[in-house]
Amino acid sequence: MSPTGMSNSTSISFSSAQRLVFTFLLALLIMVASVLSSDTAMPTQNMSHKERTELREEARDMFYHAYRAYMENAYPADELMPLSCKGRYRGVTPSRGDMDDILGNFSMTLVDTLDTLVLLGDFTEFEHAVKLVIRDVQFDSDIIVSVFETNIRMVGGLLSAHILSEYLQKQVDVMHWYKGELLEMARELGYRLLPAFNTSTGIPHARVNLRNGMKDPMLKKSRETCTACAGTILLEFAALSRLTGDPIFEVRAHAAMDALWKLRHRGSDLMGTVLNVHSGDWVRRDSGVGAGIDSYYEYLFKSYVLLGDDKYLARFNRHYNAVMKYVSEGPMLLDVLMHRPHAKSRNFMDSLLAFWPGLQVLSGDLKPAVQTHEMLYQVMQMHNLIPEAFTVDFQIHWGQHHLRPEFIESTYFLYRATGDHHYLQVGKRALKTLQQYAKVSCGYAAVNDVRTGKHEDRMDSFVLSETFKYLFLLFSEPQDLIINVDEFVFTTEAHLLPLSIAQLGNATFSFRQSDEHNVLDFMRTCPSSNKLFPEKVRKPLRNFITGSCPRTSSGKRLSALDFQASNADHLRAVYDMGITMVSVGDRSQGKVRLFHSFYNAKSHEEGEMGLQFMQEMLELTKIQNMNQLAQLQAVAYATDEKLQDWTALMAGPSHFSPELIGEQFVEGDVILANPLRACSEKLNPVEDGADDARGKVLVAERGDCTFVSKARLAQKAGAVALIVCDNVPGSSGETQPMFAMSGDGTDDVLIPVVFMYNVEFSKLAAVMKRYEHPLRVRIMQMVEFKRWQLAKEGRQNGTTASAQKPDREL
Repeated sequence: MSPTGMSNSTSISFSSAQRLVFTFLLALLIMVASVLSSDTAMPTQNMSHKERTELREEARDMFYHAYRAYMENAYPADELMPLSCKGRYRGVTPSRGDMDDILGNFSMTLVDTLDTLVLLGDFTEFEHAVKLVIRDVQFDSDIIVSVFETNIRMVGGLLSAHILSEYLQKQVDVMHWYKGELLEMARELGYRLLPAFNTSTGIPHARVNLRNGMKDPMLKKSRETCTACAGTILLEFAALSRLTGDPIFEVRAHAAMDALWKLRHRGSDLMGTVLNVHSGDWVRRDSGVGAGIDSYYEYLFKSYVLLGDDKYLARFNRHYNAVMKYVSEGPMLLDVLMHRPHAKSRNFMDSLLAFWPGLQVLSGDLKPAVQTHEMLYQVMQMHNLIPEAFTVDFQIHWGQHHLRPEFIESTYFLYRATGDHHYLQVGKRALKTLQQYAKVSCGYAAVNDVRTGKHEDRMDSFVLSETFKYLFLLFSEPQDLIINVDEFVFTTEAHLLPLSIAQLGNATFSFRQSDEHNVLDFMRTCPSSNKLFPEKVRKPLRNFITGSCPRTSSGKRLSALDFQASNADHLRAVYDMGITMVSVGDRSQGKVRLFHSFYNAKSHEEGEMGLQFMQEMLELTKIQNMNQLAQLQAVAYATDEKLQDWTALMAGPSHFSPELIGEQFVEGDVILANPLRACSEKLNPVEDGADDARGKVLVAERGDCTFVSKARLAQKAGAVALIVCDNVPGSSGETQPMFAMSGDGTDDVLIPVVFMYNVEFSKLAAVMKRYEHPLRVRIMQMVEFKRWQLAKEGRQNGTTASAQKPDREL
């Protein structure tokens, strides 16, 4: 997402003396970093003015290649499908399930892109585009949309374009015909979103019908939303209220932020990711800085900067301290449980957390920003593109790359804060990578898997509104721009809102100081100036992923429970204990074998520690294997006609379907979905000659829509269970971590759903082909299948009285 533009302008007045002091400190921090940059020998090769100009113009060309592809082949659709070279319309283009909630048939890409045209200095095209939006875009549609996405992309885009239209009228003497039409459109859309805020907590629903509000039958059971969804409203709604004089928008947004704050865990000061909007109960207690929560933190800090309300700075600092205490692991950011903050909730990081270094820069904490950015840059170099999610040992967890802007955004803010040309070189690498792997004849296409480079027929609006905008800004000098970006706040969608909005006080809304904060909440220890130069911070991390660096001894024995293979100090510690790590099989699989030798230990004492470490590691491995087996699912089938000999293929569970407990199972003939990816409302139509899905176990391929969307469609077609098979050739549960499918927080799937990697499904498909009649399978817990197999073997050996197949059907 998009941290705010830095402000050290003296022409903007703020609403409190405390805010002035904070802004001064931030400006001072940036100035000190700039001085250090000029006085210290910089190992990174400086980029010439000529090369920087060439890259700026290449970023401009990239924008226009995508923009013209959209305007010529997709407008007035919401998005361009770059491989099909046509527009994506809601209700016309094949559905992608819940992913399509961002679409409202309101020309989203054009609205989202308007202010980028101004930054590029293309006033003629901006004026033309504004006229198109006023003429063609309307909101009176019977369509359910995401409140969050519609706010940040559409309301934010309209407001920013309105502000810049009036700016150009005064500064460039153009667009004299413009009379505030975009602002009125933003007000109308804002009113259409307001019904979502009618909840007992004040926290908005995740979705709303543009015409019918919450009266749509599809929304009757709506009750869950994500923290970021509810907490990323205030900037746009406050600007809307202050520009129109209508206070309702800002009042509702403040109330939602206040309600969220009350739901934090009082012990840890952390937030979960999914909650019930009616009861305020947490549905998912995972806490981090990535998907589901990211822009909530961002809007706390930016609401303080834009509006001058001190309580938002206090809240941000409380959360920030908690994140740095519990979530931060050196340069890595690993999700924990909000109520048990010392317990990690997952073993991977998602790419959305790449916004965090940029936010850290703006809040004045430069050193950890440099560290996390360096880690992300090494991930990019390792995989060419940053995958949608990657494990703690930097292997791919989710292989997609949607051309997201967050890493480039943080690169931009780090360069602005430090002047270090390293970040220009990073930006160059990112730009050239997009040109090589994402550019197609009709725009830029998302990458379905960074391992194969296969494209996806998708170009999100943020590619134009954020990704190319930040690339252009990174390589631009202040004099290249028509506006001073330091006088604006960048919203999470990189739309520009002027800091002068703080002067347009909302007279009907009272900003009251709260007793819940003390002076410590407004304080932050600034980093020592002699450590601000980023090269000093990056150097120890240079081989963070591929090697190790000297450690500082803590005097405490490293236990197997605390060991992290990604921690350079830990790797050095186990080496000193006489332990060597040898890769097993394909290095990309991340499997290693540990060997211990007293002869290799640094000392006899270290050798004894190594022996104890190895014993602890053996016990941990046993426990982990048992825990993984308990969650593992089995797709079992008979290998003979008498149904005596059975085998099972491993499968992963889902978070949104019923859990098969104990001896419960589901049985049915297995058939392929038609269409195979099971994203069509008309699934396995019998009238078209497809196999009837009723009472069957349906197999669908991963892709095109969400897992939970496939499950709902399979359930609607009458299937008793769904097997989702991976679309990545060669993927296997033997070499990759168990995959658990995530849902969207709505618990309406009543059939079991499991995930099979490609190798395991290929085995199942081969058996299906050998049988003349449909293959009958049972889906159950793998541990139960193993118990039944052991009992059967024991009976055959005369050691147990009886062994029968599980007979409790779900």
